[in-house]
Amino acid sequence: MTLRVTNTLSGEQEPFEPQDPDEVLLYVCGLTVYDPAHLGHARLWVHADVMDRWLSYRGYDVRHVENFTDVNEKIVARIGAEGHGDSEAAVARKYIRETLRDMRSLNLKRAEVYPRVSAHVPEIVDLVETLIEKGYAYESSGSVYFDVTAFEDYGKLSNHDIDEIEAQGDPDERGEKRHPADFALWKAGAESPEDLTEHRPADADPLSEPSGETWESPWGEGRPGWHIECSAMSMATLGETLDIHVAGQDIAFPHNENEIAQSEAATGERFARYWLHVRLLETGGEKMSSSLGNYATVEAAVAELGTNALRTFLLSASYGQRQTYSDATVEEATERWERLDRAHERCVAAIDGPDAGAKVEDSELREAVADAREAFETAMDDDFNTREALSALSEIATALNAHLDAEGSYDYRGLRAAVEAFEELGGGVLGLAFSDDDTEGDVRLADELVELVLDVRESERAAGNYDRADALRADLEALGVAIEDTDDGPRFDVEESVESR
Repeated sequence: MTLRVTNTLSGEQEPFEPQDPDEVLLYVCGLTVYDPAHLGHARLWVHADVMDRWLSYRGYDVRHVENFTDVNEKIVARIGAEGHGDSEAAVARKYIRETLRDMRSLNLKRAEVYPRVSAHVPEIVDLVETLIEKGYAYESSGSVYFDVTAFEDYGKLSNHDIDEIEAQGDPDERGEKRHPADFALWKAGAESPEDLTEHRPADADPLSEPSGETWESPWGEGRPGWHIECSAMSMATLGETLDIHVAGQDIAFPHNENEIAQSEAATGERFARYWLHVRLLETGGEKMSSSLGNYATVEAAVAELGTNALRTFLLSASYGQRQTYSDATVEEATERWERLDRAHERCVAAIDGPDAGAKVEDSELREAVADAREAFETAMDDDFNTREALSALSEIATALNAHLDAEGSYDYRGLRAAVEAFEELGGGVLGLAFSDDDTEGDVRLADELVELVLDVRESERAAGNYDRADALRADLEALGVAIEDTDDGPRFDVEESVESR
């Protein structure tokens, strides 16, 4: 069966045909790092992870890139707030570290690379210059704006009409723009205190002067606009045309719409062949979001439920379906996971025991496993339908339990097929870790151990034992732990596949 995906650009389900029959270029709009990651973010991550895993299972070489937005007014608004750091870069580093830890705790495959905006400013400036040269952008008071009227197809992703679009950007930009819907590619200067007020934590003192990193450009000191970043980073890492662009439903407009406009205006090529939008996670009748404060953090959810139950919950609704986070839906997912795990555990015990025989044949078990594998593959080829894929695994559990509950010897080959299905499909594709293979908590334990060593180092420094303190630091760095001493105490990063240059 051919994989079919629902393409937001056409509004229809289409056969998936990458540019290269052997390779898939997959870009995921990543997190703006200013608050702890919550389950709404995890829903996007886990579904993108399973897309990657299924494409790999189907034989493609998947090049998966996911960005971090580390230049943003919401990050600047956290500067100096308790526990956040004294610069935009420090705040971003704190949350990038925590986000990577959360990703590992969810058993996500590592992306090929996690580019950061701050490391791609030269590419952003080059892209903005190209758009000006081609007549799609203009400079105004040190800022640069994209002219939406110059791009004929503007609105094709979200079906917005230019004349019906409300003004984009901050109110103080409107006098600088030719059309209210024009959007900023480059913003002059730093972030003003007035523009940060709504994003500033309530218990933090107001900022008194413009803040945030700035860079030199042909138009003066300034900062990248929000939308231009993903175009520059995706083109720098994957090329001018992506196969699949994954994002949350809430940023189809304006972010993804603006990505298309600026990218295709600059290159003359199609920016992304397939746009897949993950629906938002809801709780209490509203979307889960940082701004509403109605979220459960990934860290707390993993600690309470465990990685497997949480992944089972997030995959219980396909990426394009509505999903609600509640006690009832979480309990249902937890019971489903536990049933799958128990069946796998019973199967492993039986196949590795003395009662599994080569001459025993249970045709019903073998047929059930073969049918379930086919149903799983059909479901995943149907727009990554994880809900039905989980149901297929449940059918294997049912057949296994019936076989193992019967008296007598066991069908070795039937049990072997069931174990392979659980581990290849449930483990390799859905990312579930059966029995003793669950590694949840390992990442957080490692962080806690590093913090313990740093506490000992600080005690040695306080006691004047500087040689011992330096030796502890050297030992940690030899293990890949980068340490930075600050006025607020030591900070550390465990090496990850993240661009830092």
